[in-house]
Amino acid sequence: MRLTDIRGLLRAAILASTFVGTMAASAMAAAQATPAGTWHTIDDTTGKPRGVIEITEKDGVYSGKLVKSLVPTEGKPSTCEKCTDSRKDQPIIGMTILTGLKKTGDNEWTGGEILDPEAGKLYKCKMSLADDGKTLNVRGFIGISLIGRTQSWIRQQ
Repeated sequence: MRLTDIRGLLRAAILASTFVGTMAASAMAAAQATPAGTWHTIDDTTGKPRGVIEITEKDGVYSGKLVKSLVPTEGKPSTCEKCTDSRKDQPIIGMTILTGLKKTGDNEWTGGEILDPEAGKLYKCKMSLADDGKTLNVRGFIGISLIGRTQSWIRQQ
């Protein structure tokens, strides 16, 4: 085999491996184009992780529950004392706080509700996933989306 033939084979192998790597990266990005997964909520005032939310999907509807608090507490586990529905006086850890979200566009989900377990209040909710799939912008609002607050949640691996 001549040296030019070997160089040609080497170039072809490099191009093939680059193509396969690019396709694998694209597939991983596409697999992450969903809010399903585990997320750290971030405290608005400290900028530190506050809780761990696990978002799941069933029949195209997304919901999320608080699986862990990252805020140190003393005494008995917190309950939702101010809730006015079936969650009243239930433990906050393990509680479903995000319900009814459906995909409505590229990286957007709307039509759901989010519970603030500290205040016991329910808000309309929508969320959008950043292009990198690592940040989820969750907006709770009253009435129209302009009157509300957005939090950025960070995906956990």
